[in-house]
Amino acid sequence: MDLPAGVHEGIQLSMSGKGNAGAKGGPAGDLIITVEELPHDDFARNGNDIVHELFISIADAAMGAQLEVPTLDGRARIKLPPGTQSGKILRLREKGLPELQSYRKGDELIHVNVWTPKKLNDEEKRLLEKLREMPNFQPTPGKEDKSFFERVREMFT
Repeated sequence: MDLPAGVHEGIQLSMSGKGNAGAKGGPAGDLIITVEELPHDDFARNGNDIVHELFISIADAAMGAQLEVPTLDGRARIKLPPGTQSGKILRLREKGLPELQSYRKGDELIHVNVWTPKKLNDEEKRLLEKLREMPNFQPTPGKEDKSFFERVREMFT
C-alpha cells in the first residue's frame, strides 16, 4: 500500500476487504492501519512544518555566514546575518511536508543555537577575556530583540 502524501502520526487508513475473513463464509472485513512516525535525525515535525536545530559558532553569529542546511530535498544555502542571536528562527518557505489532499506544503523552520564552548585552553581564555572588556561585547538588548516567548509565538503563527 502506498501512503498518500501528507499523512501524519495517528491518522488511520482503511483497506477495504483486506481484514479477517467474515463469519460463516461472509466477506472479509476492512484492515485498519494506524500511522506511527519514527523520529528523524535532522528534523522534528510541527504539523506540516519541519524544525531543524542549527548550531553555529560565536564567530558566525557575530560576523554572519553563508551556511548549508539539510532539507527534505537535499541541502539549501542560507545567509546568516551578522549579529544573529541564539534562538532566532529562519524560515524556508514550502520546504516542509505536504498537506494531506492538497498541493500546499509546510515550511522548514531553522532554530539557530549559538554554541558556547564548554572547555577553553589558555589562549582561548585570554582572547575571550580581552573581548569581555570591549563595549561591543556587553549585552545591550534593544526593542527589536524578542523574548523567548515572542519567538515561540512567532514560530507557530
